[in-house]
Order: sequence, then structure tokens, then C-alpha cells
Amino acid sequence: MNMHVNTIEAFLEALVKELDVPDHRYEQAETSYSSLGEWLHRPASTVRQYDPQVYCQGSFRLGTAIRPHTDAEEYDVDSVVELRLLTKRDKTQQQLKTMLGTEIKAYHDAMAMVKPVREGNRCWILDYADGAQFHMDVVPAVPNHEQQYRLLNARMLNTSWASTAISITDRREPTYKILTDDWPRSNPKGYANWFASRQAIVFERRKRALLEAMQRQGVTASVERLPAFKVKTPLQSAIMILKRHRDNMFARDLDMRPISVIITTLAAHAYNNQDTISGALFAILNDMDKFIVYDGNKYVIANPTDSLENFADKWNREPQKKDAFDSWLRQARVDFYAAAQAATFKDMADALNPRMGYALSMRAMDRLTGGSRLLRAATGASVAAGGLTNAPSFANAERRPTKPQGYA
Repeated sequence: MNMHVNTIEAFLEALVKELDVPDHRYEQAETSYSSLGEWLHRPASTVRQYDPQVYCQGSFRLGTAIRPHTDAEEYDVDSVVELRLLTKRDKTQQQLKTMLGTEIKAYHDAMAMVKPVREGNRCWILDYADGAQFHMDVVPAVPNHEQQYRLLNARMLNTSWASTAISITDRREPTYKILTDDWPRSNPKGYANWFASRQAIVFERRKRALLEAMQRQGVTASVERLPAFKVKTPLQSAIMILKRHRDNMFARDLDMRPISVIITTLAAHAYNNQDTISGALFAILNDMDKFIVYDGNKYVIANPTDSLENFADKWNREPQKKDAFDSWLRQARVDFYAAAQAATFKDMADALNPRMGYALSMRAMDRLTGGSRLLRAATGASVAAGGLTNAPSFANAERRPTKPQGYA
């Protein structure tokens, strides 16, 4: 298809700026991790002897978090407290969660937090003050690298990411109250490292470019000390756009919306170091479903850091969830195809309004037209195309799943 390169790239960049989490929110989250970590290491802490480490997981760690729709909604900040000197032979899941819960509640009281601590199936939830606009899920965990390595190695599977594997608590598990090695597995550090490896070349190039721009402005900084959230890659930007499209498409049926880890994993597989958001987005839309495996019996989207975990498990139990993913991908292809063909920002906004949201699209247009909606109405917000290129075709949107090939 013909795509107006400069036009669509500018519009997508504006969308990402509107979706991006402000720097102070990332700084706020980091302060919260540090504060909780200091609390757990204080002299009177009941878990200090187990060397607790607090760290971020999920979209905040990956740099793919998006702003809530409104100021009334909150950021969901996911964190882990890994007790590095504790093992599954020392405590049951329930005992670990209760022990950490005592410290979380004490921290809540010491910080004079108003909203009560809540308990989730896997975590404790700290609700911060209204002005903070976020809550933090705190997942208790213990190291699991040795057992994970043995488990994967015995099946001749990739063990590259096993060194950061953890075991977590989940009160829905039948072994929750039993002293056993059979705990739920996770590896947020490994997944973040794998994700970073998929965009490493572009990330480093953009990081150095940002540093050079800061130095030209007289800002002193070094590559080592520049926070990762300051750098936004095309892969991260494309995922943010697709997540908001997904959220709006399934706003009235949240249970059916494709989960973020599936979108993120397939997008990272499909990304091939494109330098632009539009290049990344259309490569992902064109190819992401090629990385869904069907082995003749079930669908598989393997966790890249743990091949025994299947992110598509629910698709096999609830086929309507797979249908929902297919429907979303088809719609995303149609919407962004139409936007890419448009020659004006107004036409792009019109193509994307139903799923990206009217307010978001209008704010993106304001960024590109100086906020003059009267001017947009009069001129159609036309811009120079700056040349045409062939973007990926979505003609073969319906593909048969491939046989298992593994994930490097």
C-alpha cells in the first residue's frame, strides 16, 4: 500500500507523546520501590535476615506503560519483593505471604497511608494518596534459578534466562498451604532482559543520540546514569499504541481483551530493529501472528524465558479468547492501514478515532497543528507527504498456524 511516510510517522509520534507516562511518574515509582526496600532492611525488620530485594516488573519495567484514560484512573505499578536468602524448603507460600504482609502493613502505617492494604491472589496492594494516582502490587518471591535450570535442562530447553528465575505465591494454588517445591514460577527480570535484547541496537543508538542532544544543551549526563525511561524505542512506542487500541476495542468486554504479555511478546518477536514507529508498527501488525504456534492440538505462545510456560493457555480452554485476539488484530490492521493511506492529520484521526479514542486523537492533532482546531477545519490539516513507500500488505491476514519452531 502507499503510505505517506512523514505524515503517519508524525501522527504516531504525537499519539505516543500523549500516551507516554510522564517522567515524574517513573521517578515516583522508583522512589516507592526504594522506600519500601529501605523499610524492609531497617534494623527492626522481620525479613531483613532474608536479604529482601524490591524491584519493578511489568510494563513500567519494559517502558510500555500508558497513561490512564482519565485522572480518575490509576497507574498499576507491579513490583516484586524477592527474599534472596529464603527457600521453598523454609516456608509455605502462605507463610511467606503472611510474613511479608506484616511488614507491608507496618510500612503502610509508618507512612501514614490512608487507604487500607489490600490482598490480591498473588500480592499485597498498596494504594497511594489520591494525588499520586497509582497503586503498587507487591508480589512475594524467593529465588528459583537452580530448580528452573534443572527443569529446563532435563527437557533440553533453553536455560539462558534461568539465573533470574523466581517462585511466587498464589493463594489459588492447591499447594498454597503446603511445604513443597511446587510453587508458581516467574521470571520478570529474565523477560525484561529478553525484551531489551530485541531492541538493543536501536535503544543504544537512541540513548547516545539523546545524550548528545542533552550535552549540546549544556546538560551534564553520562550513558551509565541516563535513566532508561528517558529513551523510547519504536518497539515500545508501537506496543503502547496497540495496547490503547486494544483497551478501547474491548472497553465493554474486558475479559475478552488480549492480554498485554501476548501483545508484547508477539510484537517483540516481530520487531526487526526498525528505526521509526510506523516501520515498527506495520512490521508488527503484518508479522506478529506468525509467532503463534499451533502443534495440531493447542495454541502456544511460549514465554521466551521459560519454554514450559504458555501465554496462550487460556486460548485452549476458552477458544473465544483466541477469536477475540484474531478479531482485534484484523481491526488493528484495517484501522492503521486506513490511517497510513490518509494524506492529512484529520483523516488519520478520523480513521483511528473509533478505537484510539476521540480525545486522544484530537490531542495528537493539537500537537501537530499548534492547537488550532479552526485552522484544521479550514485546511484539513494537510501536510507534505514527503515521499511514498510501500508498507507491509495485510492482504493475507488469515494465516494457518505454524508448527512449533522454538524461540531463540
